[in-house]
Amino acid sequence: MKVTFERISAAMSSAVIMVAIFASQCGTVRAQLNTPPGFTALFNGKDLSGWYGWSTQDPNDLWSKSAEEQAKYKKESVEGGLLDKNGKPNNEHINAHWSVQNGELVNDGLGLYLSTDKDYGDFELQLEYKALPKGDSGVYLRGTPQVQIWDPAEADPSGLGRALGSGGLWNNKGSLGKDPLKKMDKPLGEWNSLKMTMIGEQVTVVFNGELVVDRAPLENFFANQKSGFVAYSKPDAAKKEGETPKIPNGFMRDPVYAKGPIQLQTHGSEIRWRNVYVREISTDEANKTLASRDADGFVELINGKDLSGWKGAVDNYEVKDGAVVCKDGKGGDLLTEDEYESFIIRCEFRLSPAGNNGIALRTPLGGHSSSDGLELQVIDSDGYNAKHKDAPLLPYQYHGSLYHCVGAKHGYLRPVGHWNFEEIEVRGQKIKVTLNGTKILDVDIDSFDRSQIEHPPKGLDNRKGHIGFAGHSDPVSFRSFKVKKL
Repeated sequence: MKVTFERISAAMSSAVIMVAIFASQCGTVRAQLNTPPGFTALFNGKDLSGWYGWSTQDPNDLWSKSAEEQAKYKKESVEGGLLDKNGKPNNEHINAHWSVQNGELVNDGLGLYLSTDKDYGDFELQLEYKALPKGDSGVYLRGTPQVQIWDPAEADPSGLGRALGSGGLWNNKGSLGKDPLKKMDKPLGEWNSLKMTMIGEQVTVVFNGELVVDRAPLENFFANQKSGFVAYSKPDAAKKEGETPKIPNGFMRDPVYAKGPIQLQTHGSEIRWRNVYVREISTDEANKTLASRDADGFVELINGKDLSGWKGAVDNYEVKDGAVVCKDGKGGDLLTEDEYESFIIRCEFRLSPAGNNGIALRTPLGGHSSSDGLELQVIDSDGYNAKHKDAPLLPYQYHGSLYHCVGAKHGYLRPVGHWNFEEIEVRGQKIKVTLNGTKILDVDIDSFDRSQIEHPPKGLDNRKGHIGFAGHSDPVSFRSFKVKKL
């Protein structure tokens, strides 16, 4: 048989191409399987296991369903069978618009977003993406829009901020974190890396190796939407927010959810994803991180040995394993020797089941924190309600609330038995409470309509006083109580 040079050359070229393709595919799959220490791969490089389909829709709509209804929805969101509001098939499902190619997740720019089966609280997420012109996508954290991804070169007649680049928390109403600190987008068609850390509501984004969002709160898009604000709507949409005739004392919109899915949001044009990894952050790590931030000037008031330096109901408290604990069946206010005016408290506490305590603010010696001073609730709210079904907590009695006055946002305590980290900032008559990284109370006493308060505490008019613990017969533990005078 005569074999020509041309045939040999062609065969060799085909073999080289096949080897190159095989090497490229293997390299991508190997990258997917090369999970960093401590992380879990959310994408296995082969199929869509572990994901379902969701859109820009309040995740409460899914959480409110029964377990069976949720399972049915998730299956249909992947395989098909969902119905529209009129009961007709809508033909939208993950398999219609998502595929796996060469170990990469590929979306055609349409359809539902990939959403993790698991809900996440505090976490570190890293991934890579490659976008095309006119793309407009993002990463939803706890089911909430979003770390922005878009084409910064696309025309922007509405002034949305495309030219500033990707990586910002674009749907925020406030300016903090909304726009990236730097423009770090690579040219379209190249792979970009995103690293996102979320503790409480606070998000840090490192984009292509540069810090672009620094500990900014991710606002609750759906709470903003209910108040009339949507980032991509016309400016006059926010007017609805001022239509409420009488705003309750201390009103604030709901923070972002304590847990929720991670979503890969896609629309506009094709986008590819790879190396999608998550690492869940433990409560101890989260607390240490929160305590380390802006830590200068704080003084620890718990010495871990005894109650020297404290006044008031000293006999009703003890030090156990380095923590100040209210004795079972005892109570009263354990107060500092010094008085404070404007200050920040950082405390770590652990609740017993249905446990009840409090933080005394501006309380006079010999007085009672909830009436003569001010008391911020420290309580296992859910456990208390389960134990006292016939007399559940009033709104101003939930954890973090300013007792008698304003209720705090509920649902941000760690499970009973875990240590919580709380920061209480008092500046003049303004009080802000941040629990485990999420702001749950933000009030200005001078703006209160006191007719809304049935039993106004005398402490509303105090400008200084003692601080400490307001025990209520339960063994609640405090292992750290740091104060910084302002």
